[in-house]
Amino acid sequence: MKKALWTLVTLTLLLAGAAQAAEWKLAHVRPQGAAIDVDLNRFADEVNAATGGKIAVKIYPASALGDYTVVQERIGVGAVEMACQPAATAADKRFQILFFPYLVKDYAQAKKNFSGDTPLRKEIAALYEKQGISVLAAWPVYFGGISLNKEPKAPGDPDVAQGLKVRVPPMKTFQLLAENTGFMATPMPFSEVFTAVQTGVVDGIIGSGAEGYYASFRDVTKYYLPTNTHFEVWYLIMNSELLAGLDDAERAKLLDVAKQFEDRRWETVEADQKKNEAKLAENGAKIVAVTPEQIAKTATIAEQKVWPEILKDVGEDWGKAFLAKIAE
Repeated sequence: MKKALWTLVTLTLLLAGAAQAAEWKLAHVRPQGAAIDVDLNRFADEVNAATGGKIAVKIYPASALGDYTVVQERIGVGAVEMACQPAATAADKRFQILFFPYLVKDYAQAKKNFSGDTPLRKEIAALYEKQGISVLAAWPVYFGGISLNKEPKAPGDPDVAQGLKVRVPPMKTFQLLAENTGFMATPMPFSEVFTAVQTGVVDGIIGSGAEGYYASFRDVTKYYLPTNTHFEVWYLIMNSELLAGLDDAERAKLLDVAKQFEDRRWETVEADQKKNEAKLAENGAKIVAVTPEQIAKTATIAEQKVWPEILKDVGEDWGKAFLAKIAE
């Protein structure tokens, strides 16, 4: 009787363990309540529902698991399961091509190139795969702009020295863009930026957009220039071995939920950018008008002076082949 009872207890515990949901960590860089946080929480709920509770996704906002570069490395080795964040150029210099200034001109062209199963998307997925990471979806963020704490001399005119020092992400693309369009560039980690602007170490920021500036820097943004510096897209990524280890049905459900996550964002991203520009204005920032002619002039300067230098970094043959695939 005792043996039968222990067998029954053991079997019950095994079944309970098998039924228990696997918990995956999913990191992102924005505060709770930001657009990406809301979208990822919906994604997590839908994964849980689609898999009958077998997969529970826990969201870690505001870089709670570390800087996005570190998180990307941890996903590659399986220490973190998922993230939705910028590509880390420190992991592979070729990711810099995603931050080429003026790579695409508007949302229609961006969607042609970065959504679904496009040639550019395949190239990016291949870079991630070399690190043991799979791309599940894209999350378009915004067209970037410039946040300033001081008024520029000639806003929007790339030929005029603005006399302002701006923080740029520690990557050559943004540094060269700033230096060739009238600003003095200071590379700086994200975590140091708010204090640097607040204390006057720098006068503003290049490398984000209205959504990012409102989320993290609205109290030090007095002027916002919607100059379309770059198109930013984040990727929903996960450990490749983990994805491959799912059974076919679970994998199909996960990929379907990821597709819905991406499709919804393409429908709302442009309106979300305008909404965040309005929020900056409501918070006291002046939205400085920039003309299409000024944007076109800046784009020409970027293509002539910035692109060739970055191509040397990413490998000219690979980079030119990538650029040749851009659909108009």
